[in-house]
Amino acid sequence: MPPFSTKTDKPKDAKKAVRRLLKYIWRYKLLAVVSILLSVLSNVFALIGPSLSGKAIDVIAKGSGRVDFSKVFYYAGLMLIFYVASAVMTYILSSLMIVMGRRISNHMRKEVFEKMTRLPVGYYDVNQTGDIISRVSYDIDVINTSLSTDVVQIASSFITVLCSLGMMIYISPKLVISVFITLPLSIIYTGYMTRKTRPLFSKRSRKYGSLNGFSEEMFSGHKTIQAYAHEKGVIRDFDKINTEAADAFFDADYYGTIIGPSVGCINNLSLALVAMSGAVFYLYNLVTIGQISSFVLYSRKFSGPVNEIANMYNEILSALAAGERVFRLLDEEEETPDVPDAIEFHDIRGSVCVKNVTFGYDKTKPVLKNMNVEAAPGSITAIVGETGAGKTTIINLLMRFYDTDGGRIEIDGVDIRKIKREDLRRAYTMVLQDTWVFKGTIRDNIAYAKENATFDEVVSAAKAARIHSYIMSLPNGYDTVISEDGGNISKGQKQLITIARAMLVDSNMLILDEATSNVDTRTEKEIQKAMFALMKGKTCFVIAHRLSTIRNADCILVIDKGALRESGTHKELIEKKGIYYRMYMSQWL
Repeated sequence: MPPFSTKTDKPKDAKKAVRRLLKYIWRYKLLAVVSILLSVLSNVFALIGPSLSGKAIDVIAKGSGRVDFSKVFYYAGLMLIFYVASAVMTYILSSLMIVMGRRISNHMRKEVFEKMTRLPVGYYDVNQTGDIISRVSYDIDVINTSLSTDVVQIASSFITVLCSLGMMIYISPKLVISVFITLPLSIIYTGYMTRKTRPLFSKRSRKYGSLNGFSEEMFSGHKTIQAYAHEKGVIRDFDKINTEAADAFFDADYYGTIIGPSVGCINNLSLALVAMSGAVFYLYNLVTIGQISSFVLYSRKFSGPVNEIANMYNEILSALAAGERVFRLLDEEEETPDVPDAIEFHDIRGSVCVKNVTFGYDKTKPVLKNMNVEAAPGSITAIVGETGAGKTTIINLLMRFYDTDGGRIEIDGVDIRKIKREDLRRAYTMVLQDTWVFKGTIRDNIAYAKENATFDEVVSAAKAARIHSYIMSLPNGYDTVISEDGGNISKGQKQLITIARAMLVDSNMLILDEATSNVDTRTEKEIQKAMFALMKGKTCFVIAHRLSTIRNADCILVIDKGALRESGTHKELIEKKGIYYRMYMSQWL
């Protein structure tokens, strides 16, 4: 097996994540365009209010007894209309963004899941399942939340800032100078904090992925933990990982949260400068009270979005960190594509030839060295050896879960790299030591191997696998629902179901990787009878530790430290009194 990966994700350029997120948004052009228009209109309507307020104040300021109340009510009515219209549009805009966020997250999850089906087996060998699940669930949820709320706020804030700046310049260019005194300070401070906090949010996402990975491993191994009374040790390990995740969360949120109040303080200084400057300009008759009032309101509109963006900066950075992790998965190298002129392989005789094959999960540490194997059509080839000798690696190469580093593997004289991968894998029926069943009925689990399998075919396969009587003893028979990962049935019963599943497939080649390891000796003998019927006329590769089960194999390969040491029939190898002889005799000691 390949070594487990200890690599950690490295933070990537956030600009790339932003560009890719914008591409997802642009896939829904109509919603995006309507949202932009609503955002523009909503902000424009909201920004008309301060101007009308200034005009109303100037009407009142004409002097006692000279107030034109009709104009005051007129401006007040217009303000009410524009503010209500702005509020309605903001509500519609928020609803549209929620719909868009849902669609984008749905599309992103679909894309990620499809990507996962195209990733090589090696990716899952070296990455924690919990961390992968974290990217599919938690990270995409974070992105969805940000798209539904933060994007609307950022778009609105951008428009508000531009329009407010334009109105302030229109009202009094002199007063704008006081606003720009503190603006560079806000920009410099925000840029500094961004560089400091973005890596913290990337670290937080990684730590949560590690936490999920550890939790998944512990839950799946719960029986083993209890069997060894290792609960306290697991709790200690969890506390350590949980504390690291909590600390990463605290560090990211702490620095992300202080940005908002700090920028708000700077903007309040700007507002104080505006008020002081306005008072001075009014004394010199350079501005009116109404203009000062409008300018102050517009300066609040100008600084308000900056405060809001600063306050939600931690959410934005969290979404970018999540986006980097999701896009990193989407950018993972997929299985080597079929060559352009790949052969469709259907009528397979089953002749297999392994020629001078060298392979290592780590290129510097070969697992197989100059391996040569030949299997005639319809023959049974057994592979034996100590744990870690490279037996399962040979199977991985036959199925093209990995490609060889050197040499070649041929089926019916054709290099398997020139065969369509789907056709190659359909040519084999495979029963593994590690059983896999899913939540569903027993019938569905058995029929999984063959599309549109009839009930009679399922029953025949179950009878051949010697599990029919057990199924019929259940209250719902074949409609009995297996819980997730087969928690409500024994390992042996799961093994029998997977064997029954294999018996449905009509293929010319068969791989058995310790297929009877989870059943008792009596049941094993019964299954062997069925297995011999299943193997009849097929090219079979059998990995076995109980050597008594492979005595009838046409050829037994003895693998030791990645090299083929002995080969021959059971009788021939016993007579040699070599490695196989010692392994076989050790079973009776």
